[in-house]
Amino acid sequence: MIGLVLCGGKSIRMGSDKGLLKLEAKTWAQTAADKFIDLGIPFVLSVNNMQSEAYQGIFPPDQLIKDNELLNFHAPLAGVLSIHMQHPDKDIFVLACDMPMMENMIMKKLLEQYQNNNEPDAYVFTNGNEPEPLCAIYKAKGLASILSLYHANGLKKYSMKFMLDHLNVHRTPLKEEEKKAFRNFNAHAELNGL
Repeated sequence: MIGLVLCGGKSIRMGSDKGLLKLEAKTWAQTAADKFIDLGIPFVLSVNNMQSEAYQGIFPPDQLIKDNELLNFHAPLAGVLSIHMQHPDKDIFVLACDMPMMENMIMKKLLEQYQNNNEPDAYVFTNGNEPEPLCAIYKAKGLASILSLYHANGLKKYSMKFMLDHLNVHRTPLKEEEKKAFRNFNAHAELNGL
């Protein structure tokens, strides 16, 4: 397994790179990476071409993986598939950098679901009936099928939720007190109280 910190978004509404925003003394990207370190999972970061230089000041260049140019779309799914293309035999534990309130125990709970049930292609939490695809585990075989679907022009949307419709998914309902950990931040006005 490999951990993936998703940082490759354009952060248009935030107005600056969300992965480089700071919570206490660490960037949001570092905060997410630390969660994988705590779980003992090696990790990489998904970045776009414009971010690479800024992130090299924080992370070793070999931990930064740019979106694969063979994928002609830009979305979190492009980051996930780009990592899969470099590590086709690895299952991927995804965490978006803009979820700085994520808790280690929640990620550990997801990891336990993965370890105890080998059948599914993906492991996600659900909030109501909606999946939370940006803190989730995707198995290599499931990602291979999504990549094949993309190459066959069968992927009609490039959203993570649409991808889940094509996988065998293990869903774990969130408890009420766990939901705040999945809050993602997209604009400066949302940062109050963080």
